[in-house]
Amino acid sequence: MTGDEANPVAGWSRLHGEDVSGSRLVVGWLRLVHALARPLDRVHPDVLSVAGVMVAAGAVAAAGAGGRWALLALLLVVATGVLDGLDGAVALRTGKVRPLGAVVDAVADRLSDLSLLLVLLVLGAEAWWCAVIGVTVLLHEYARAKAQAVGMASAGAITVAERPTRMIVVAIACAGTGLAPGGTPVTGWGWAAVSAVVWAGCAVVGFGQLAAGIRRALTGRPWTGPFASGRSDQVRDDSR
Repeated sequence: MTGDEANPVAGWSRLHGEDVSGSRLVVGWLRLVHALARPLDRVHPDVLSVAGVMVAAGAVAAAGAGGRWALLALLLVVATGVLDGLDGAVALRTGKVRPLGAVVDAVADRLSDLSLLLVLLVLGAEAWWCAVIGVTVLLHEYARAKAQAVGMASAGAITVAERPTRMIVVAIACAGTGLAPGGTPVTGWGWAAVSAVVWAGCAVVGFGQLAAGIRRALTGRPWTGPFASGRSDQVRDDSR
């Protein structure tokens, strides 16, 4: 057991390089998942990561069954979000945070993201909307990972397009489809279509936030990785 059990917020902030102690929502969520993680200390974090992917895939199958099965998909999407928090919570609680685990978690998260897009697709969202959103999600996460690989010590920025937003948007699509299959109030548009538009809007804004955060974090920082020149990024470095 580590000190992160007593202070999960400090542990998460240390691990991700972002101080989230000022956000009541994030603090409440972290405390909840750590409480839920207590009985799971003997379960390897990687098992929970894989379980999250499998549950997300189950959500796709449930949504594809049509009708009220969308409500089961809703429960599975929520369960995916909980498992996404539990793997990290167990790792922090038991001192099993490690580089390989971070890679497993990241891959599992991307597979779950793609499953969430498939949920929207089978619920009726246009395929091209889902494809565009998929590209933005992968670009968002790749840009962050690459920035961290060359020296950014934090997440760059906690944006409006993070995984909780993605899951909430898809959960709303599942709930709406199951409870009000006629479509959204007033417009009558399909729940999945509206959710896809909302997700796309968040993705655009979120990428702008992340890009600004990466620029702040890396400007003036020397590159110390392979083939490094030791030269720091400065404004107009890319001018040719």
